[in-house]
Amino acid sequence: MFDYRSDDLHCEDVPLARIAAEVGTPTYVYSLADLRAAYRAYDRALAAVPHVVCYAIKANDTLAVIRAFAREGSGFDIVSGGELARALRAGADPQRIVFAGVGKQVDEMEAALRAGILMFNVESPAELEALAAVAGRLGMRAPIAIRVNPDVDPRTHPYISTGMKKSKFGVAIDAALELYAKAATLPALEIVGVDCHIGSQLTSISPFVDAWARVRVLVGDLRARGHRIRYVDLGGGLGIAYGDETPPTHAAYGRAIADAAGDLDVTVLVEPGRSLVGNAGALLARVVYLKAGAAKRFVVVDAAMNDLIRPSLYEAFHDIRPVKRAAGGDAHPVDVVGPICESGDFLAQDRPLPPVAAGDLLAVMSAGAYGFVMASNYNARPRPASVLVDGARFDVVRARETIDDLMRGETIPASLE
Repeated sequence: MFDYRSDDLHCEDVPLARIAAEVGTPTYVYSLADLRAAYRAYDRALAAVPHVVCYAIKANDTLAVIRAFAREGSGFDIVSGGELARALRAGADPQRIVFAGVGKQVDEMEAALRAGILMFNVESPAELEALAAVAGRLGMRAPIAIRVNPDVDPRTHPYISTGMKKSKFGVAIDAALELYAKAATLPALEIVGVDCHIGSQLTSISPFVDAWARVRVLVGDLRARGHRIRYVDLGGGLGIAYGDETPPTHAAYGRAIADAAGDLDVTVLVEPGRSLVGNAGALLARVVYLKAGAAKRFVVVDAAMNDLIRPSLYEAFHDIRPVKRAAGGDAHPVDVVGPICESGDFLAQDRPLPPVAAGDLLAVMSAGAYGFVMASNYNARPRPASVLVDGARFDVVRARETIDDLMRGETIPASLE
């Protein structure tokens, strides 16, 4: 919920300039109202079918964000033991947690089994056997779905396309029946569902529909072989508008799922991440210098690729807005860059921006997903603070790192003294 009021950019009822003055920059700012509205839009859209909306924690693992969704009744999609610990610390119901990922470790499996999660989305025959061994040693049964690749092109960035034959994720749908048959012979496993996730930032319903049609056939074949399928996990991937994208509406998405579920008599799980948090966050930065190069103009800010790597990694577009909207002045193309010692350190290139001066504040929009969670300490830079806004109130929900934080845990051996 970011908008201008009297030329000052606000998050809900809080001026972003106030946050910068009290917390400093760079700082991630999240709107609690936007988080809640995004979750409720999914919940309403899926009202026609039994469902669990499982927030994909990898998009933003801030404890306060996870807690906000837990209080809405959300489920959670995790991909590591660390995310499991974060979910539980934030008050998640373990029976609404699904565990995905191609490289689950033994200790992670043990922790998830002891927590009593809803199910493991198994991604390979080797993982199936490892999970059976861990569950057997603990005297437990592990509830599983097998993640299948329907070989559907999601028509998105190749780095976030996950459901095709060349993907490291899941197993080919044609091989699934054999793997389910293997799982049925392992007494420490309980087959409960089917999982399918084709990719992220999808802006069309048709890839979902194509994938779900193939999953429907698989569910029928599995039941014909005596497997009790209670859950179908359809993954996430609904896109957001960073710029001029036109992602499907929640209503259209919900109708497609209802049609796909049809008479299957299953509980549908979905795993949205980006579309729950992406547009609920912004990265607040301050202009440090203006620089006129031989071929370009540069706006140097105190945020960098270590704070928000998406533009450098994916050539991703993020709208950039001045926090104080000035009257007059033509927009000119500039590169918005950070202090990192890399040519790839940019937040925008050749972006028309109105005139700005050193000391001005900028907001990098749609930064709630894959922002802080992918941040690093490259160039020995402390990671930003994070703030959660609730109406006219804001709280620092993640303290800014210090230089001492960067060196915590390091030692110089005696041989070098």
